[in-house]
Amino acid sequence: MTSRASVSHVNLLIRGGYVLTMDSAGDVPGGDVHVRDGVIQSIGRNLEVPEAELFDASGKIVLPGLVDTHWHMWNTLLRGMSDGNPVSSPAGAGTDRGGYFATCTAVGRHFLPGDTYAGTRLAAAEAIDAGITTVHDWSHNIRGREWAEAGLRALTESGLRARFSYGYAQGHGNDRLMALDDLADLAAAWPSYAADGRIHLGMAWRGTGGSNPAMRVAPELYRAEIAAARELGLPVTVHASGPAAAAGQLLTYAQDGLLGPDLQAVHLNNASAAEIAVAARAGTPVSVSPWTELQIGYGQPVTGELLAAGLPVGLSVDTTMLSGNADLFAVMKVTQACANGQARHEFALTARDVLRLATIDGARTLGLGQETGSLAAGKRADVIVVSADAPNLAVLTDPARLLVTAASPRDVELVVADGRILKRDGVVTAVDIPDVTRSARTSLARVLARASA
Repeated sequence: MTSRASVSHVNLLIRGGYVLTMDSAGDVPGGDVHVRDGVIQSIGRNLEVPEAELFDASGKIVLPGLVDTHWHMWNTLLRGMSDGNPVSSPAGAGTDRGGYFATCTAVGRHFLPGDTYAGTRLAAAEAIDAGITTVHDWSHNIRGREWAEAGLRALTESGLRARFSYGYAQGHGNDRLMALDDLADLAAAWPSYAADGRIHLGMAWRGTGGSNPAMRVAPELYRAEIAAARELGLPVTVHASGPAAAAGQLLTYAQDGLLGPDLQAVHLNNASAAEIAVAARAGTPVSVSPWTELQIGYGQPVTGELLAAGLPVGLSVDTTMLSGNADLFAVMKVTQACANGQARHEFALTARDVLRLATIDGARTLGLGQETGSLAAGKRADVIVVSADAPNLAVLTDPARLLVTAASPRDVELVVADGRILKRDGVVTAVDIPDVTRSARTSLARVLARASA
């Protein structure tokens, strides 16, 4: 992957597109967006910037880069393996029904730092291609400082904006603390990893542990872990009340006084109405991943209930082991369909509502709403342009509805992240795709060989 230093800030005038600012300023049909020095300089019509490079966006949709709020980027290397573990059943895919969690643990134990780099690098390349300019790397296979540094290197090289949430290792004993000293050391050295403020540090917290009672974490341990993160001033994220067996987790955190704006709760499919109300009063942000939640059997997403309670909500890729790809357009589509189907109302969640979840609302759940998620002068320049030329679009009617129901990553023509062009004319330019995929295949082969030895 091209290093950050080799991709320069651009002085770019995006001319004549249908601009969805996702800001209080509203839409600007036939609008221009001027980007310079990594910042949005101005938005309007017929802007005059003689020194800027022109990008013709006529007949195209201009919007903020999409925001992912929870993604296990390291296990992108294991795409397609959630139905079975080829380590134990190499002759027949899916014959060993270990499932997502068992496969993650069995194979994840054999990751070396280079494998974490390869998986995160592959995920970052796909994010760029899909128009995602902000990612939340929920890194829950950190087996030592070198693994964290490998993931961070991939994020830094990608040019993406990111939160890197430092987690635990797959197979980590539930009777042992997370590596809190390593986290503290990383936080102390953070200026050397922050990519000039583009990457932020957080904690991926185990909380009470898995839904299996045998995997529960003792209260004195999980309380010590979140206390350590808060002492370092770090935002925290935790899986909560996803599967039916995890019902009540959110109530436990509320009773322990742990909910708050700095604790992102992920999933909540089986949270009760009372728990959702308590989380709303605490200002707890939520990340939902309807595509993977359905696939893994957590039940219906509860996006509508969360929004009705006033909770801040963002959308999530979660893991391409389950979703197959990082198509946030498809995640938007299924989010709207599920919410409206459950409400038995065509407009319970509108296309523009769900587009907000994938842009400004998602950014706010990560504490990044002042930097990204909408187009406004002074914000960081995270901008994408979606072409309407392909047959799946073709006509430019309601831009928000087209993005949610008809667009796909192949329609993303331009990606600008922090004022740097990462994809142009439909081709990823910041990443050597053949090298990324070749390295991923090589890395996976080595992981599986170690796992089967």
